[in-house]
Amino acid sequence: MLTKVLIANRGEIACRIIRTCQALGIRTVAVYSDADRNAQHVKMADEAFLLGPAAATESYLLGDKIVALANLAGVDGIHPGYGFLSENPGFARACADAGIAFIGPNTEAIEQMGSKSAAKVIMERAGVPMLPGYHGDDQSDQRLIAEATKIGYPLLVKAAFGGGGKGMRIVEQADQLTAALATARREAQSAFGNDMLLLERFLASPRHVEVQVFADGHGHCVYLSDRDCSIQRRHQKVVEEAPAPGLSDALRRQMGEAAVKAAEAIDYLGAGTVEFLLDNQGRFYFMEMNTRLQVEHPVTEMVTGQDLVHWQLLVASGQPLPLTQQQIEIRGHSLEVRLYAEDPQREFLPATGTLTRFAVPDALRLDSGVVEGDEISPHYDPMIAKLITFGDTRTQAIQQMSRGLQQTQVAGVISNLAFLGRIINHPQFQAADLDTRFIDTHYAQLTGADDLRHVAAIAAALVIGQPGCRRTPWHSAAGFRLNQSPVMHHHLEDDHGERYPLLIKGHWPALTVQLNDVEYQAVIGIDDGQLSLELDGHLCHWPFQRCGESVTLFLPQGPLRFDAVSHQGSDGEDSGEDALKAPMNGTVVTLLCELEQTVEAGQPLLVMEAMKMEYTITAPYAGQVLALPYGPGQQVNDGTALVTLEALEES
Repeated sequence: MLTKVLIANRGEIACRIIRTCQALGIRTVAVYSDADRNAQHVKMADEAFLLGPAAATESYLLGDKIVALANLAGVDGIHPGYGFLSENPGFARACADAGIAFIGPNTEAIEQMGSKSAAKVIMERAGVPMLPGYHGDDQSDQRLIAEATKIGYPLLVKAAFGGGGKGMRIVEQADQLTAALATARREAQSAFGNDMLLLERFLASPRHVEVQVFADGHGHCVYLSDRDCSIQRRHQKVVEEAPAPGLSDALRRQMGEAAVKAAEAIDYLGAGTVEFLLDNQGRFYFMEMNTRLQVEHPVTEMVTGQDLVHWQLLVASGQPLPLTQQQIEIRGHSLEVRLYAEDPQREFLPATGTLTRFAVPDALRLDSGVVEGDEISPHYDPMIAKLITFGDTRTQAIQQMSRGLQQTQVAGVISNLAFLGRIINHPQFQAADLDTRFIDTHYAQLTGADDLRHVAAIAAALVIGQPGCRRTPWHSAAGFRLNQSPVMHHHLEDDHGERYPLLIKGHWPALTVQLNDVEYQAVIGIDDGQLSLELDGHLCHWPFQRCGESVTLFLPQGPLRFDAVSHQGSDGEDSGEDALKAPMNGTVVTLLCELEQTVEAGQPLLVMEAMKMEYTITAPYAGQVLALPYGPGQQVNDGTALVTLEALEES
């Protein structure tokens, strides 16, 4: 067995690998960027080395430096995790050349599967079912347009070297193709260092079903259950489960055997995942093979009872797989949700900030790289944690997840916690009526305003207006009027800019509250971060956190945050100008307009990139471009004005 392992990664997966190494008595070495100096994976490892600045290109993607540090630390294995260098054949080769075990497949397998176009050719020869498409070397627009015509629309443009939804675009009709190619190339080049694209037939509502495979150096290859990963946003997985629901035993076996055939076709070694698209007729098609441990591997661990990182370490040490295909048993059902710092109501815009509260109930398995008090950085993926449940049945796993999400508390950053709860409790999800357009189809239901937001606003106002001592008027001057009941005015704003003007009258704890000309009778109680609010005879109990003039209420449906604001302006007053500001920290990619150009409402003005995804800034109204203060390659901060647009006068 290996004795000392360097983890060439960060965050959740680095912590996950360290835990298994610690359980096996293997010493660990972490690497970190300036932004991760105080990160959890650095604290957990036996020792750690600084790589460089926050940018991944200057830290976690420096393969030569990581190998040099591994030699300095005296390790005999390097685990790449997922992302970064995990599917970089040059890095795997550098590890081998240095005499260090790369805890992953051999270089040749990574190269063959790293190019989606080459992978599809190999799989086609191996007899694995394929979708019609173009995977050729001629990348000219002329050739791609011609091939698209042969394939037919709608079709999918994909980065040939990458995944995670980056460099991927759905094209519904021919006149959208040229723009989609340009955008996909930029994203692919930025994320993977290669702008090669492929085209394939787009299935409108397929399921995404994948199979976990494992191979050793002794000629053994097995599959360990399948997973359904159909619940996606922007082609990135949000909810995963194992086994995939609704598959017949025969279909499950066929997909497993096809996945093993795919692995054997490239003499695979270690953990891999073969991803398929499954149509409503039970026909499946090869999509890609990921030559690494997947983000969603915990659900497979839960239903097989196996530690897949342990399996990786065994294989990298030259040992055989611990189980044969006949010995692998699938028991029960497991769900995983990805808790992200992002705003589902703003098209999943990533968020940054400090986790002022992060608490997860013991009933959930928690895989995370952060704890309360840590920062969600703009430099890396915004995932906070993976939350996992297990039950004897799918229904039990769903029920446990629903309860667990209700008890999870996140504050300090916007998250998708409430969004995840709505997915898990959606009737179609519970009925296993799944496809990759689930979120698109039900977006309005999954992101709509919370029914309790007005009640929550009243509760937040009462928390902010809580007197420090209620014995005499001299201990709190809030709303004090001699010989009359106190009156307090509060103006709150929620995470999405909606304002709540409140008038509070009376003596604590029995108060009269007016919101939007509706009057309520309230009785409030506050004790050690717990709030009880009786409003017109309806009693609620909620935990909360107050930070200055901000209050986050932890409702069963998810957290709601309110900030005290001055009474100026009105809802939506600056919405037009806000649309011309950077939605978060990022980099300007390209300008789509010129100075003094007249533009129409909705016309794209520029493209910026944040967290490896592109965002298009469009004109909120017809006007003339007066200023473009930032050009391609320049970094901008959240809220920075990117375009000055003078509205055209209506004739």
